Amino acid sequence: MDRILAGAPENSTGALTIVALAQEADVPRNALTQRHTDLKNEFYQRVQARGATPDVEVRLRETIKKLKKTIANKNKELKQIREDVPALVRAVHQLTLENQELRKQLELPEPNVTPLHRRR
Repeated sequence: MDRILAGAPENSTGALTIVALAQEADVPRNALTQRHTDLKNEFYQRVQARGATPDVEVRLRETIKKLKKTIANKNKELKQIREDVPALVRAVHQLTLENQELRKQLELPEPNVTPLHRRR
C-alpha cells in the first residue's frame, strides 16, 4: 500500500485500485474485497486523505458523464420522433384518400377511348 501511495510500485501499474493493491501485495483480489475489507477500506481512506480520487471513482464518474450525455441525446431524438408522428399520420391519411380516389377512377369505364394497337 505504501509503495503505491508513494508512487513507486514494484509489482503493479500503481493505479489507485484494489486490483493494483492486490498485485502489489501478490495476493488474489478477492482476498482484499472479501476477507480483508479492513485493508481495502484503509487503502481508499488513505487515497482520499491525500486528496486523490481512486481510479475506480474516476472511471465511474466518466461512465456516468457518458451515460448522461447518451440519455440526453436519446431524449432529444425521442422528442423529435414524437413531434414527427402527427405529420406522418397526416401524410398517410392524405395518401390513403388519394389512393382511394385513384382506385375509384380505375373502376369507371373509359368513354371514347379506342386503343391504337392491341397488347399481346
